Amino acid sequence: MRWRWTVRRQLTFLYAGPFLVSGIVLLLVPLFGASQSSPVGDGTVPPEGADVETPSRLVPLVVFSILAMLVVAIALGWFVAGRFLRPLRSMVDTAREISATNLHRRLGPTGRRDEFGELAGTLDDLFARLEASFAAQRRFVASAAHELRTPLTAQRALLQVTLADPDASRDELRAAAHEVLALGESQARLIDSLLTLATGEQGVEHAAPFDLAEAVARTLDVVPLDGPRLRPTLRAAPLTGDADLVESMIVNLIGNAVKHNVEGGTVTVATDLVDGRATLVVENTGPVVPPDELDRLFQPFQRLGAQRVRAARDGYGLGLAIVRAIANAHGADLSAQPRPTGGLRVTVTFPP
Repeated sequence: MRWRWTVRRQLTFLYAGPFLVSGIVLLLVPLFGASQSSPVGDGTVPPEGADVETPSRLVPLVVFSILAMLVVAIALGWFVAGRFLRPLRSMVDTAREISATNLHRRLGPTGRRDEFGELAGTLDDLFARLEASFAAQRRFVASAAHELRTPLTAQRALLQVTLADPDASRDELRAAAHEVLALGESQARLIDSLLTLATGEQGVEHAAPFDLAEAVARTLDVVPLDGPRLRPTLRAAPLTGDADLVESMIVNLIGNAVKHNVEGGTVTVATDLVDGRATLVVENTGPVVPPDELDRLFQPFQRLGAQRVRAARDGYGLGLAIVRAIANAHGADLSAQPRPTGGLRVTVTFPP
């Protein structure tokens, strides 16, 4: 087994070193004094029968004492270091047993009010965040698999029914082909949304200065506004970030405001520079949103009312999740408030 310079060994020598040096000094002082008081060379003769300890007689005793002190110092240092590091060893053993399948385990309170207690609390908080992250990831994968499987199942059923009819007319075959194409386009939109969400969660790699108002203006040229009236108020709002990601955020935010609206409703879009921070506000009329539903709506594949059965036009519940991911990637503050008469007011405030 390869020898390692462990913390316990380091502490052992750290404890034993000063103790050993102090002992050596205490042993050498008498030896030095004996050498100074030796009768050799000063012309004095000790009384007859007196027992004179010469340095030559003291040296073996000093050497033996130093060796014994070295052994005792190392043993005591090893024992003290082991007692000191015992809580850390317990935390290491427990942390090794924790894996992705049992993240519910915790180190628990140590009963200590020192750095080890703080470390145990910090690790427990970390394990709690990891557990929540793994649970969210599993839900996301399950929801994504369900959303991707639904159009595939519909395509297969449509093709099987069409092929099973030997008397299907040309018009029926063409209608089936159009439906398969529509389902394929739905899958493509879902995959594009998933890729945008993943890109937003990766963070900003290429940041450059641009104007938020200009980005919103470009978005309004491509977002369909069938039904709701648009009320834009665009003032210059310079910021630094990934313009493509921010435009994706704007598209999803305005698209969500348009999609979840009422007949004859409105969509208000405003940009401004507030306290040196570029700010985007999107507000719409629409169904009443309960305040306790807000946080859930910003999670992937979540919709108002938690309905699994939906029409294709209702989307996949990824729009607001993409908005949150891109806002977090830019370090922006994201807030949403339900309007008393229905709809949402979403504000994104970018860092200065």
